[in-house]
Amino acid sequence: MVDLEQLRSRKGAVRRSEIPSNVVTALNRGELETVNLVEFLIVDHIKLFRAVRSSLNLDDRAAKQVAATLKRLADEGVMQRLVQTGIAFHEALPDVDQREVVYQQLAGHTSDTLRNWAAYMDAADAGMTFSQRLKRVRPFALDPNMGVREIAWMCVRLPAAKEIVTQIEKLVPWAKQKHHYARRFAIELSRPCGVWTKHITELKQRPEVAETLLETCCTDESKYVQDSVANWLNDASKTRPDFVQSICDRWLAEYDSPHTQRIAHRALRTLRKKSGGK
Repeated sequence: MVDLEQLRSRKGAVRRSEIPSNVVTALNRGELETVNLVEFLIVDHIKLFRAVRSSLNLDDRAAKQVAATLKRLADEGVMQRLVQTGIAFHEALPDVDQREVVYQQLAGHTSDTLRNWAAYMDAADAGMTFSQRLKRVRPFALDPNMGVREIAWMCVRLPAAKEIVTQIEKLVPWAKQKHHYARRFAIELSRPCGVWTKHITELKQRPEVAETLLETCCTDESKYVQDSVANWLNDASKTRPDFVQSICDRWLAEYDSPHTQRIAHRALRTLRKKSGGK
């Protein structure tokens, strides 16, 4: 018998071939969440859905629709699968009340993959306002699992990239919250380039739009947040080096903080490389 408690305390494998078979089985049964990217990429979404199907309030028609989507996407990249699975759940459940029941079942599941499916159900809802998206995404943005936290900002950015620019002031309260996961979410959501996501052209051209948001975290004590602010500015340095150099110079002059110094050093890494520095 598999000792799930013991498996939950495991250290993730470095290579797929090193993941123990009992871990793979438990992941595909929805009994465990992944602990790193290697595990995240090895989950078989088709097997996982079959394993959890009976625990979800899905009728046969809806279940078949979702299963067909997962089968069709079997050879696609994991992000494409997550996006399309969220759409499949959304479209298979036209009744709002039933959709919310399934959403909550997914959002509270042990498997981080199911929580990601729930997050992308919201991404598929074109009628949701930016404020509603921010409210709904909070549990995912604060999720203990790093993978879910990454999906949190992606599933808002995908349908609402324009609103991130026009309503960026709504992220400032997030950047002031006590929990460093919330602060990091606000910065990462608005990065001009980001990872595994489309660039936001207007922020690449006019990073000044986010100056208040960035400054809110320019002395942040959390390295998790510091890295996000630095990466934001490093993104912008590729199109607006003048802005990034100027804001870093000002922060270093105004804030006597080792946290600010670390942010600025990391933010200027591309500019230093271009100038031949280290």
